[in-house]
Amino acid sequence: MKLSQLTGALLGLALLLPLAADANQLPNPAPSRPQNIVIMVGDGMGPAYTSAYRYFNDNPDTEEIEQTVFDRLLVGMASTYPARVSGYVTDSAAAATALATGVKSYNGAISVDTQKQPIPTIMEKAKQRGMSTGVAVTSQINHATPAAFLSHSESRKNYVELANKYLETDADVMLGGGQKYFDQELLAKFDAKGYQILQEFSALESITQPKVMGLFAEVQLPWVLDDKNGHRLSAMTGKALELLSQNNNGFVLLVEGSLIDWAGHNNDIAAAMAEMDEFARTMEVVEQFVRQNPNTLMVATADHNTGGLSIGSKGKYAWNPEVLKGLSASIDTLAAAALTAEDWQAPLAQGLGFELEPALLEQLSKARMQGKETLASAIKQEVDRRSNTGWTTGGHTGTDVQVFATGPGAELFIGNQDNTDIASKLISLLPKGQRAAQ
Repeated sequence: MKLSQLTGALLGLALLLPLAADANQLPNPAPSRPQNIVIMVGDGMGPAYTSAYRYFNDNPDTEEIEQTVFDRLLVGMASTYPARVSGYVTDSAAAATALATGVKSYNGAISVDTQKQPIPTIMEKAKQRGMSTGVAVTSQINHATPAAFLSHSESRKNYVELANKYLETDADVMLGGGQKYFDQELLAKFDAKGYQILQEFSALESITQPKVMGLFAEVQLPWVLDDKNGHRLSAMTGKALELLSQNNNGFVLLVEGSLIDWAGHNNDIAAAMAEMDEFARTMEVVEQFVRQNPNTLMVATADHNTGGLSIGSKGKYAWNPEVLKGLSASIDTLAAAALTAEDWQAPLAQGLGFELEPALLEQLSKARMQGKETLASAIKQEVDRRSNTGWTTGGHTGTDVQVFATGPGAELFIGNQDNTDIASKLISLLPKGQRAAQ
């Protein structure tokens, strides 16, 4: 070896020695596989919803259009079509079955295949490995999406059957609505299995141990527009993370912004943006948890697109989200109040945040005479006109949806994929072999 080569080698070794001495002081690298998995579903949240939310959330006093959590964590896209027997446009049940099992099925299926045979879900596989499981949703806890992760049924409409089957799931945390489907006899059975049963949302804060079942509404939770200080989904998610993380074997948590879809079915842009705002807040809660717990993977997506939302309408190149920020309550609530009050015009104008001109007032008066639904529909059409929002359907569309991810394994979800691929990848990241539950 030449002297110059020897000198270089010795110099390199000298530079490495301090690093070796301080190796135990370096931060631990992030694991390549997650211990915990958080699956987030913005029900009905097609790409137009996240774009609209960006503009809804924008500060108009700045030149820049601010980035949202959706922009920050976007990694890919996913197709959503169901099994061939149901064509190209999925419902929530078939989509959730795909996301929970990696298998396509017919519209209406709750984690059963096209022959109506049960398919193992990621939650069931996690339980076999000693992991904890949970759901936090704004619909009833036995609605299509959470049901497909926790149970099996030939039809999503079998709400009472699914509620009873939840006794077999042994899920550690179940938070959402659905009091209607859990009678006292069934609740007594959950109590006998050691569940803490909550029906008041305020009681959730004091819970320190799983198992817990929170049923905080007769069916779905209130619209965010009617519950502005509640931030219920983000609060439920934060508590679920706190409780599930007590298991050293890890956990799988499903979080669903269920009412984004319901707002889309109603063609209610104001409700949709409010629900999106809470879902974004909830994603940020999980994102912060991932930062503090780098052994956690978060993957978020939509099960399908709802309503055919368009940002701009009728050939006009404009969208005016400021209109939506003027509403003090949901359109359903405002319409119900206007229907029962004799002097309804001024309170309705105040609740909407804009003046009711004579022509509009006449139109709404006629709609009011036909009942709440007709009045609510007329108000939504006026909000659409002022904001220049468009819709193509009251149902679902076959549009691909976005995929968002952060944490160990997030790179697996980059690019184009099918919704069944999302499930297959998540299941592949579960620990190998069975472990005792803690």
